Amino acid sequence: MRALVFDGQLQFTRDYPMPRVPADESLVRVVRAGICNTDLEICKGYLDFRGVLGHEFVGVVQEGAMQGARVVGEINASDGTCPTCLRGDATHCPQRTTLGIVQRDGAFAEYLTLPTRNLHRVPDAVSDAQAVFVEPLAAALEITERVHIRPTDRVAVIGDGKLGLLCAQVLQLTGCDVLVIGRHEKKLAILNQRGIRTTTDAPAIKEQFDIVVDCTGNAGGFELARRLTRPRGILILKSTFHGAQAMEFAPMVVDEISIVGSRCGPFAPALRLLERKLVDVESMLSAEYPLARGLEAFERAGAVGVLKVQIVIGDG
Repeated sequence: MRALVFDGQLQFTRDYPMPRVPADESLVRVVRAGICNTDLEICKGYLDFRGVLGHEFVGVVQEGAMQGARVVGEINASDGTCPTCLRGDATHCPQRTTLGIVQRDGAFAEYLTLPTRNLHRVPDAVSDAQAVFVEPLAAALEITERVHIRPTDRVAVIGDGKLGLLCAQVLQLTGCDVLVIGRHEKKLAILNQRGIRTTTDAPAIKEQFDIVVDCTGNAGGFELARRLTRPRGILILKSTFHGAQAMEFAPMVVDEISIVGSRCGPFAPALRLLERKLVDVESMLSAEYPLARGLEAFERAGAVGVLKVQIVIGDG
Protein backbone atom coordinates (compact mmCIF):
# COMPACT_ATOMS: atom_id res chain seq x y z
CA MET A 1 0.00 0.00 0.00
CA ARG A 2 1.00 3.65 -0.31
CA ALA A 3 2.34 5.25 2.87
CA LEU A 4 4.45 8.02 4.39
CA VAL A 5 7.18 6.29 6.37
CA PHE A 6 9.71 7.77 8.78
CA ASP A 7 13.00 5.88 9.08
CA GLY A 8 15.35 8.64 10.13
CA GLN A 9 13.94 10.68 7.27
CA LEU A 10 10.43 10.96 5.87
CA GLN A 11 9.75 9.19 2.60
CA PHE A 12 6.79 8.24 0.42
CA THR A 13 6.50 4.63 -0.72
CA ARG A 14 4.03 2.72 -2.88
CA ASP A 15 4.81 -0.79 -1.61
CA TYR A 16 4.56 -0.69 2.18
CA PRO A 17 3.20 -3.98 3.62
CA MET A 18 -0.51 -4.12 4.44
CA PRO A 19 -1.15 -4.33 8.19
CA ARG A 20 -1.96 -7.65 9.83
CA VAL A 21 -5.34 -7.58 11.56
CA PRO A 22 -5.37 -9.18 15.06
CA ALA A 23 -8.57 -10.86 16.24
CA ASP A 24 -9.70 -7.97 18.46
CA GLU A 25 -8.86 -5.24 15.94
CA SER A 26 -10.41 -3.74 12.81
CA LEU A 27 -8.92 -2.84 9.45
CA VAL A 28 -9.68 0.77 8.55
CA ARG A 29 -9.33 2.31 5.09
CA VAL A 30 -8.02 5.81 5.79
CA VAL A 31 -9.82 8.67 4.03
CA ARG A 32 -8.07 11.71 5.54
CA ALA A 33 -5.38 12.34 8.11
CA GLY A 34 -4.02 15.48 9.77
CA ILE A 35 -0.44 16.49 10.42
CA CYS A 36 0.10 17.21 14.12
CA ASN A 37 2.95 18.98 15.86
CA THR A 38 3.87 15.60 17.36
CA ASP A 39 4.48 14.28 13.82
CA LEU A 40 6.83 17.20 13.18
CA GLU A 41 8.64 16.54 16.48
CA ILE A 42 9.04 12.84 15.63
CA CYS A 43 10.81 13.90 12.45
CA LYS A 44 13.25 15.79 14.71
CA GLY A 45 13.90 12.70 16.84
CA TYR A 46 11.11 12.70 19.43
CA LEU A 47 10.47 9.18 20.86
CA ASP A 48 12.80 7.62 18.26
CA PHE A 49 9.77 6.28 16.33
CA ARG A 50 10.19 4.35 13.08
CA GLY A 51 7.29 3.49 10.78
CA VAL A 52 4.17 5.10 9.33
CA LEU A 53 3.41 8.45 10.98
CA GLY A 54 -0.01 9.97 11.66
CA HIS A 55 -2.63 9.64 14.39
CA GLU A 56 -5.41 12.10 13.48
CA PHE A 57 -7.66 10.40 10.93
CA VAL A 58 -11.08 9.50 9.63
CA GLY A 59 -11.71 6.30 7.71
CA VAL A 60 -14.09 3.49 6.85
CA VAL A 61 -13.97 0.07 8.52
CA GLN A 62 -13.13 -2.63 5.95
CA GLU A 63 -12.86 -5.63 8.28
CA GLY A 64 -14.31 -5.92 11.77
CA ALA A 65 -17.50 -5.66 13.80
CA MET A 66 -18.22 -2.12 12.53
CA GLN A 67 -17.68 -2.92 8.85
CA GLY A 68 -18.79 -0.09 6.59
CA ALA A 69 -18.90 2.51 9.38
CA ARG A 70 -17.15 5.86 9.04
CA VAL A 71 -14.98 6.15 12.11
CA VAL A 72 -12.31 7.98 14.04
CA GLY A 73 -10.09 6.17 16.53
CA GLU A 74 -8.53 6.65 19.94
CA ILE A 75 -4.81 6.32 19.41
CA ASN A 76 -3.69 4.35 22.49
CA ALA A 77 -4.08 0.59 22.14
CA SER A 78 -4.03 -0.87 25.64
CA ASP A 79 -4.04 -4.50 26.77
CA GLY A 80 -7.23 -3.96 28.78
CA THR A 81 -6.21 -6.41 31.51
CA CYS A 82 -3.37 -4.83 33.50
CA PRO A 83 -3.95 -3.00 36.82
CA THR A 84 -3.59 0.37 35.08
CA CYS A 85 -6.33 -0.47 32.57
CA LEU A 86 -8.59 -2.01 35.20
CA ARG A 87 -8.51 1.18 37.28
CA GLY A 88 -9.67 3.14 34.22
CA ASP A 89 -6.36 4.56 33.01
CA ALA A 90 -6.07 2.71 29.70
CA THR A 91 -4.25 5.61 28.03
CA HIS A 92 -1.40 4.98 30.49
CA CYS A 93 -1.26 1.20 30.03
CA PRO A 94 2.43 0.18 30.37
CA GLN A 95 2.02 -2.20 27.42
CA ARG A 96 0.19 0.23 25.16
CA THR A 97 1.10 1.01 21.60
CA THR A 98 0.20 4.40 20.15
CA LEU A 99 -0.92 4.99 16.58
CA GLY A 100 1.90 6.54 14.57
CA ILE A 101 3.86 7.36 17.73
CA VAL A 102 4.88 4.24 19.68
CA GLN A 103 5.29 0.78 18.13
CA ARG A 104 2.22 0.99 15.88
CA ASP A 105 2.03 2.15 12.27
CA GLY A 106 -0.13 5.21 11.82
CA ALA A 107 -2.61 6.94 9.57
CA PHE A 108 -0.52 8.32 6.70
CA ALA A 109 -1.21 5.16 4.73
CA GLU A 110 -4.10 3.62 2.85
CA TYR A 111 -4.92 1.26 5.75
CA LEU A 112 -4.39 1.02 9.50
CA THR A 113 -5.53 -1.22 12.33
CA LEU A 114 -6.81 -0.37 15.80
CA PRO A 115 -8.65 -2.31 18.50
CA THR A 116 -12.35 -2.23 17.64
CA ARG A 117 -13.10 -0.79 21.08
CA ASN A 118 -11.04 2.28 20.12
CA LEU A 119 -13.28 3.21 17.18
CA HIS A 120 -16.10 5.75 17.25
CA ARG A 121 -18.76 6.28 14.59
CA VAL A 122 -18.76 9.72 13.03
CA PRO A 123 -22.18 11.44 12.90
CA ASP A 124 -23.49 12.25 9.41
CA ALA A 125 -23.46 15.97 10.26
CA VAL A 126 -19.67 15.91 10.72
CA SER A 127 -17.65 16.08 7.49
CA ASP A 128 -14.45 14.12 6.88
CA ALA A 129 -12.36 17.29 7.16
CA GLN A 130 -14.01 18.13 10.50
CA ALA A 131 -13.67 14.55 11.80
CA VAL A 132 -9.88 14.69 11.49
CA PHE A 133 -9.97 17.27 14.30
CA VAL A 134 -11.59 14.85 16.78
CA GLU A 135 -8.30 13.62 18.26
CA PRO A 136 -6.82 17.09 19.00
CA LEU A 137 -10.21 18.37 20.13
CA ALA A 138 -10.44 15.43 22.55
CA ALA A 139 -6.98 16.39 23.82
CA ALA A 140 -8.28 19.90 24.48
CA LEU A 141 -11.27 18.46 26.35
CA GLU A 142 -8.90 16.51 28.59
CA ILE A 143 -8.16 19.79 30.36
CA THR A 144 -11.68 19.77 31.77
CA GLU A 145 -11.31 16.09 32.69
CA ARG A 146 -8.16 16.78 34.71
CA VAL A 147 -9.05 20.17 36.24
CA HIS A 148 -12.36 21.62 37.41
CA ILE A 149 -12.75 24.92 35.54
CA ARG A 150 -15.15 27.31 37.27
CA PRO A 151 -17.03 30.11 35.50
CA THR A 152 -15.31 32.52 37.89
CA ASP A 153 -11.80 31.35 36.96
CA ARG A 154 -9.38 33.57 35.06
CA VAL A 155 -7.63 31.36 32.50
CA ALA A 156 -4.73 32.12 30.15
CA VAL A 157 -3.87 29.97 27.13
CA ILE A 158 -0.35 30.45 25.79
CA GLY A 159 0.11 29.57 22.13
CA ASP A 160 -1.99 30.22 19.02
CA GLY A 161 -1.25 26.97 17.23
CA LYS A 162 -3.84 24.32 16.46
CA LEU A 163 -4.03 22.96 19.99
CA GLY A 164 -4.10 26.41 21.59
CA LEU A 165 -7.04 27.48 19.43
CA LEU A 166 -8.96 24.31 20.31
CA CYS A 167 -8.18 24.61 24.03
CA ALA A 168 -9.41 28.19 24.07
CA GLN A 169 -12.71 27.27 22.45
CA VAL A 170 -13.27 24.36 24.85
CA LEU A 171 -12.46 26.55 27.85
CA GLN A 172 -14.84 29.26 26.65
CA LEU A 173 -17.69 26.73 26.92
CA THR A 174 -17.11 26.49 30.68
CA GLY A 175 -18.00 30.16 31.09
CA CYS A 176 -14.59 31.13 32.46
CA ASP A 177 -12.73 34.32 31.50
CA VAL A 178 -10.23 33.29 28.82
CA LEU A 179 -7.26 35.22 27.45
CA VAL A 180 -5.15 33.72 24.65
CA ILE A 181 -1.57 34.88 24.17
CA GLY A 182 -0.08 34.32 20.74
CA ARG A 183 2.14 35.77 18.03
CA HIS A 184 -0.04 35.74 14.92
CA GLU A 185 -2.94 38.15 14.51
CA LYS A 186 -4.43 36.05 11.70
CA LYS A 187 -4.65 32.96 13.90
CA LEU A 188 -5.98 34.90 16.88
CA ALA A 189 -8.70 36.41 14.67
CA ILE A 190 -10.37 32.98 14.63
CA LEU A 191 -10.89 33.33 18.39
CA ASN A 192 -11.80 37.03 18.25
CA GLN A 193 -14.73 36.11 16.02
CA ARG A 194 -15.98 33.85 18.82
CA GLY A 195 -15.68 36.54 21.48
CA ILE A 196 -12.46 35.23 23.03
CA ARG A 197 -9.94 37.85 24.20
CA THR A 198 -6.47 37.65 22.67
CA THR A 199 -3.17 39.51 22.75
CA THR A 200 0.24 39.40 21.09
CA ASP A 201 1.84 41.58 23.78
CA ALA A 202 2.85 39.09 26.48
CA PRO A 203 5.28 41.47 28.30
CA ALA A 204 2.43 43.92 28.88
CA ILE A 205 0.36 41.42 30.87
CA LYS A 206 0.63 42.30 34.55
CA GLU A 207 -2.22 40.23 35.97
CA GLN A 208 -1.91 36.64 37.13
CA PHE A 209 -4.34 33.83 36.41
CA ASP A 210 -5.99 31.03 38.34
CA ILE A 211 -5.15 28.56 35.56
CA VAL A 212 -2.57 28.82 32.78
CA VAL A 213 -2.42 26.39 29.86
CA ASP A 214 0.89 26.10 27.98
CA CYS A 215 0.26 25.05 24.36
CA THR A 216 3.40 26.55 22.87
CA GLY A 217 5.26 23.35 22.05
CA ASN A 218 8.56 24.99 22.98
CA ALA A 219 10.67 25.42 26.08
CA GLY A 220 10.18 29.17 26.23
CA GLY A 221 6.46 28.88 26.86
CA PHE A 222 6.94 27.37 30.30
CA GLU A 223 8.62 30.44 31.80
CA LEU A 224 5.85 32.72 30.60
CA ALA A 225 3.27 30.28 31.95
CA ARG A 226 5.03 30.26 35.31
CA ARG A 227 5.05 34.06 35.47
CA LEU A 228 1.34 34.28 34.73
CA THR A 229 0.22 31.65 37.26
CA ARG A 230 -0.91 33.08 40.59
CA PRO A 231 0.27 31.59 43.90
CA ARG A 232 -1.59 28.31 44.47
CA GLY A 233 -2.72 28.42 40.85
CA ILE A 234 -2.63 25.59 38.32
CA LEU A 235 -0.21 25.34 35.37
CA ILE A 236 -1.38 22.85 32.72
CA LEU A 237 1.17 21.47 30.24
CA LYS A 238 -0.40 20.41 26.93
CA SER A 239 2.49 20.22 24.46
CA THR A 240 5.28 17.75 23.84
CA PHE A 241 8.48 18.58 22.01
CA HIS A 242 11.87 17.05 21.24
CA GLY A 243 14.55 18.45 23.51
CA ALA A 244 15.41 19.23 27.11
CA GLN A 245 14.14 22.09 29.23
CA ALA A 246 15.83 23.78 32.19
CA MET A 247 13.53 25.19 34.83
CA GLU A 248 13.62 26.78 38.26
CA PHE A 249 11.64 24.66 40.70
CA ALA A 250 12.09 26.89 43.76
CA PRO A 251 9.45 29.44 42.64
CA MET A 252 7.02 26.58 42.03
CA VAL A 253 7.51 25.45 45.64
CA VAL A 254 7.37 28.92 47.16
CA ASP A 255 4.17 29.83 45.29
CA GLU A 256 2.72 26.31 45.73
CA ILE A 257 1.95 25.98 42.02
CA SER A 258 0.26 22.77 40.89
CA ILE A 259 1.62 21.41 37.58
CA VAL A 260 -0.80 19.20 35.65
CA GLY A 261 0.16 17.19 32.58
CA SER A 262 -2.64 16.72 30.06
CA ARG A 263 -2.51 14.47 27.01
CA CYS A 264 -5.16 12.40 25.19
CA GLY A 265 -8.84 12.96 25.88
CA PRO A 266 -12.42 11.69 25.38
CA PHE A 267 -13.66 11.21 21.81
CA ALA A 268 -17.43 11.02 22.41
CA PRO A 269 -17.82 14.61 23.68
CA ALA A 270 -15.47 15.86 20.96
CA LEU A 271 -17.77 14.35 18.34
CA ARG A 272 -20.80 15.94 20.05
CA LEU A 273 -19.17 19.38 20.01
CA LEU A 274 -18.48 19.05 16.28
CA GLU A 275 -21.96 17.69 15.55
CA ARG A 276 -23.57 20.61 17.41
CA LYS A 277 -21.28 23.20 15.75
CA LEU A 278 -20.02 24.43 19.15
CA VAL A 279 -16.38 24.54 18.02
CA ASP A 280 -14.98 26.06 14.83
CA VAL A 281 -12.42 23.82 13.16
CA GLU A 282 -13.01 24.75 9.52
CA SER A 283 -11.15 28.06 9.97
CA MET A 284 -8.09 26.09 11.12
CA LEU A 285 -7.68 24.08 7.91
CA SER A 286 -4.81 25.74 6.03
CA ALA A 287 -4.22 23.25 3.21
CA GLU A 288 -4.74 19.71 1.97
CA TYR A 289 -2.53 17.49 -0.16
CA PRO A 290 -2.81 14.02 -1.72
CA LEU A 291 -0.76 11.29 -0.07
CA ALA A 292 1.73 11.22 -2.93
CA ARG A 293 2.62 14.83 -2.07
CA GLY A 294 3.02 14.07 1.61
CA LEU A 295 6.55 15.46 1.80
CA GLU A 296 5.26 18.81 0.54
CA ALA A 297 2.47 18.61 3.08
CA PHE A 298 4.95 18.19 5.93
CA GLU A 299 7.04 21.10 4.67
CA ARG A 300 3.92 23.28 4.56
CA ALA A 301 2.80 22.12 8.02
CA GLY A 302 6.11 23.22 9.51
CA ALA A 303 5.98 26.71 8.02
CA VAL A 304 5.39 29.75 10.23
CA GLY A 305 1.76 30.79 10.51
CA VAL A 306 0.29 27.55 9.14
CA LEU A 307 -2.42 25.76 11.10
CA LYS A 308 -3.82 22.35 10.13
CA VAL A 309 -2.62 20.58 7.01
CA GLN A 310 -4.54 17.46 6.03
CA ILE A 311 -3.55 14.62 3.73
CA VAL A 312 -6.28 13.19 1.53
CA ILE A 313 -5.67 9.48 1.18
CA GLY A 314 -8.86 7.99 -0.30
CA ASP A 315 -12.49 8.65 -1.09
CA GLY A 316 -15.13 8.54 1.64
